[in-house]
Amino acid sequence: MPVSQSIRWQKSSYSDTGENCVEIGFAPRARAIRDTKLGEASPILHVSDRAFTEFVRHLVG
Repeated sequence: MPVSQSIRWQKSSYSDTGENCVEIGFAPRARAIRDTKLGEASPILHVSDRAFTEFVRHLVG
């Protein structure tokens, strides 16, 4: 089974019905990020929970 199939993916609620966004994947103690329009073919960026939390805090301000 590809790694991306074992991750629970979620697209932003702010995304339109198109596929021009990123998805966040939830895995144990980590987050994954991929390009929606590429789906299973998308490269996946894996980051720790802590790094993802800090990234979101920085975005929100």
